[in-house]
Amino acid sequence: MAGMSPLFRRKAPAPHERFVTLVRKPGCHLCDDAQAVVEKVCADLGVPWEKKDITEDRELHDRYWEQIPVVLVDGEQHTFWRVNEERLRRELTG
Repeated sequence: MAGMSPLFRRKAPAPHERFVTLVRKPGCHLCDDAQAVVEKVCADLGVPWEKKDITEDRELHDRYWEQIPVVLVDGEQHTFWRVNEERLRRELTG
């Protein structure tokens, strides 16, 4: 991309323009671990985030029940089961 004309380069959104969703369920220890990472990274970068409970949303349940916790960045799946702090940070700042 370094040789590309500036007209065709896509500027990455600033962290505060991103949005993270944590899809989880109650009583899930991996979900608690994931939430701690999401909270830390989002607080450090000023990224808004939300958590959604698969037991309250049939569509999320049907889509993600085998993968929770799931982290979405701007509505796209970023990761599931274990959240790597550095990988999430790179995704939000890159």
